[in-house]
Amino acid sequence: MLETGSPAPDLVLEDTDGRAVRLSDYQGNHAVLIYFMRSTSCPVCNRHVQDLIRCRDEFAADDVQVLVALPADRQEAVAWKAKRQVPFPVLVGRRGTPHEMIGLSRKVFGSLQQSGSILIDSQGIIRHAHGATMPTSSYDKKGITAAIQDLRTHA
Repeated sequence: MLETGSPAPDLVLEDTDGRAVRLSDYQGNHAVLIYFMRSTSCPVCNRHVQDLIRCRDEFAADDVQVLVALPADRQEAVAWKAKRQVPFPVLVGRRGTPHEMIGLSRKVFGSLQQSGSILIDSQGIIRHAHGATMPTSSYDKKGITAAIQDLRTHA
């Protein structure tokens, strides 16, 4: 898992329209919060995304762009995004999963995909990094909120 305070890697992912999305494209413009779901069928992860949607105005007010990363192919991501009416960009890996790119692996004999989140400030520094094997622990809302508040005080 990535470390808080370290530079974010310049991940190149793909959105549901097939366009390349580079994390460096946001530098100098927005902070970026990426929520890494365990799977599109995980009910807990889907509830976490619903909370992100409910809080989208707060994220926008703090100039934080929310992205959702899936360990799925683009077709599955397109269908999931439409069914759930997700207003955020939904990303998949171009080679491998986005999760592998930041160190969220499969645990318990490779059967459970880890999930979590990272918050990257507008300068490309990781301000929050959290991962968990159990989806109930993957969405650290308090940690995300504290990291965003810290961004405000150091802006």
